[in-house]
Amino acid sequence: MKKIHFLTFTLLIFVLAVSAQPDADTTRPWKKGMETGLGITQVSLINWASGGDNSLAGNAFINITANYSKGKHNWDNSGQFAFGLIKNGEQGLRKTDDKIDLLSKYGYKAGNHWFYSALAGFKTQFANGYDYKVSDSVVVSKLLAPAYLMMGLGMDYKPSENFSVFISALTARLTVVSDEKLADAGAFGVAPAQYDDNGNLLQHGSSTLLQLGASVVSDLKAKLMENITLQTRLQLFTDYLKDPQNIDIDWKVMVVLKVNKYISANIATNLIYDDNITITDKEGRSGPRTQFKEVFGIGFNYKI
Repeated sequence: MKKIHFLTFTLLIFVLAVSAQPDADTTRPWKKGMETGLGITQVSLINWASGGDNSLAGNAFINITANYSKGKHNWDNSGQFAFGLIKNGEQGLRKTDDKIDLLSKYGYKAGNHWFYSALAGFKTQFANGYDYKVSDSVVVSKLLAPAYLMMGLGMDYKPSENFSVFISALTARLTVVSDEKLADAGAFGVAPAQYDDNGNLLQHGSSTLLQLGASVVSDLKAKLMENITLQTRLQLFTDYLKDPQNIDIDWKVMVVLKVNKYISANIATNLIYDDNITITDKEGRSGPRTQFKEVFGIGFNYKI
């Protein structure tokens, strides 16, 4: 419960900080923005000869930005949140999307679109995740299990408000697995529990994993056509201390097609490769795998 209160407080402070900034104005240093969407899909079948199943699905997202620029100082802040559920036939509710992604980057201008910069990022999720291939009661992730905290120092190339590349040769990344059972299993790369030859527990698994390495974070916003916008973030990380040749990848893409002021279609994808996350395939082989998620929705959209 304390973990939930802590995270709720953190998110509340972040949202209030964004809301407290003045509206975007070329004469003011602060610029803020928010985009939110809600999509619902429902299927109902009665005596349907071709077969099928009733279903109800919904997903929502909210993206918030608060950016400061004055003189040689530049400070960009963003929060990306998403959550989705599906109810298919007699199955219970299942999660389809879940994301909390906060990023803050401060820069002091060095010249020619380059900034001496410091970056801090935080990622986790809202709700439990389950391995439905095994059982709908097998928990594989939770709030703050995992959570990722990243801090880096480097240079930021920012030729415009819509494009930036942060390059850091000194980045610390802390992986947190706050659930003892997941930590004992060595989930998400933490050291697993130790047992004696009889299976008796000698030491619980570690709840944290600290890595030191290099990172790249790139953000792009582009208007593809009159009513189509693209937003993408690519994050790369390599650990100096273990297998530096293996690069962790987190690449998010969102494309929004606006029908009018309130109706839109959006597609969001997320490609992840993390050398510390072990996934077991259908043949029972375990190891790092490329993860991919795609969410498509049509529904309400609002942007300020």
